[in-house]
Amino acid sequence: MTDKFVGYLAKSAGAKFEKAEFEAGPLHPEHVEIDIKYGGVCHSDLSMWDNEWGISQYPFIGGHEAVGTICRIGDQVKNLKVGQTVGVGWNVESCMHCQSCMSGSHQMCPTVQPTIVHHHGGFANKLRAHWGWTIPLPEGVDPSSAGPLMCGGITVFSPLYENDIRPTDRVGVIGIGGLGHMALKFLNAWGCEVTAFTSNPSKFEEAKRLGAHKVLATHDKEALSKAASSFEMILVTANAPLEWDALINCLTPNGRLHIVGAVTEPIPLKVPQLISRGASVSASPTGSPSVITKMLEFAGRHKLAPQVEHFPMSKINEAFDHLKSGKARYRIVLDADF
Repeated sequence: MTDKFVGYLAKSAGAKFEKAEFEAGPLHPEHVEIDIKYGGVCHSDLSMWDNEWGISQYPFIGGHEAVGTICRIGDQVKNLKVGQTVGVGWNVESCMHCQSCMSGSHQMCPTVQPTIVHHHGGFANKLRAHWGWTIPLPEGVDPSSAGPLMCGGITVFSPLYENDIRPTDRVGVIGIGGLGHMALKFLNAWGCEVTAFTSNPSKFEEAKRLGAHKVLATHDKEALSKAASSFEMILVTANAPLEWDALINCLTPNGRLHIVGAVTEPIPLKVPQLISRGASVSASPTGSPSVITKMLEFAGRHKLAPQVEHFPMSKINEAFDHLKSGKARYRIVLDADF
């Protein structure tokens, strides 16, 4: 049986979203079908909609921070049932048998299927995903604001978990936006001494409200010089060129500069500077289903939620304009109103 869903699709790069019916195909035995209630709007949706990365396929249906209720399950689905409230993030499926999947790094699977790359996303009345990538929301996590946790949240949580960041560590966060504001909240609850780096002086007090203990101006060379050897980790959530030498100088011995913002320009690195302090420069995508689950449990336990603005899904074009203008504080969630 071939099913039909209703969603908001763009017929070409940057075109307005239009409500339309589309073919969903039969339900795979290992997939679940989700009635979408909420869909976060991420900057990656904006990039894919505009074909900024050259991999988009049209008509395009975005939405990879989806939250809803399971309405159907395939006959080989494990550990899930109809009626559960669940979330789906950047990926909807991986092979489940390669070395990456078998070792718990499903997000690194060579054939991992992103939710909005040659696949329709959550800006629709329904979404399908493999049961392994369909994550139940734990108690304490509000479904109406949980969508951004499924992509932005795990993107900044995973480096803390995977790199064994300790409560005694001092961590800097560069960029107080969609990713950075969640990093501040997580790190504060983690127990770290948290420093926000921002190029916008108007965000100093807001950064402290979000969880920062200290704030530094990103391009203040004197302040960066005084912060030498201060941080076990600096997490870069911004996507702009930075004072890379000065930032590496801010790392403690064996410190790490970790990048999750999509910096498109080459980053100049002085190897002797890295060698002298045993410093590392690394980067990562989102996270595995296991770590997403741990992140949601941590968020629920500490009552952490992204700061969101809501739009009806029928106002998707206005929501994208708001995001594109840079006015979003700090994530946008679309409420399904089909």
